Amino acid sequence: MKSEDTPFVGGPLDGRVLPVLLGITGHPPKTYRIPVPDAAGGRPTVLVYRRVQAATSKRLGLHQGWRYEYDPEGDTSGRRFTWPRSGGAREGRGKGDATPDGNADE
Repeated sequence: MKSEDTPFVGGPLDGRVLPVLLGITGHPPKTYRIPVPDAAGGRPTVLVYRRVQAATSKRLGLHQGWRYEYDPEGDTSGRRFTWPRSGGAREGRGKGDATPDGNADE
């Protein structure tokens, strides 16, 4: 697996450069979650960092790498990718017919 040294900005990891595994597209993940264990043994605190563009070239405006910025709000809901039209018929938004009721060929 390939990794890329990626700088972290803000939060507890400010100024550190860590190797981050790249995905199949060659980019690091959009969010980077770091669980920090609680000293008392409770639930771990999750630090959330968001991927942003590090810089652009002056002449052509091309992309020049990534960096992670600390997100203090930290959406830790764990939302995952869902297909755009995966839940239509299951949620009662339609019967699943290909032709709408008002345009049926008779």
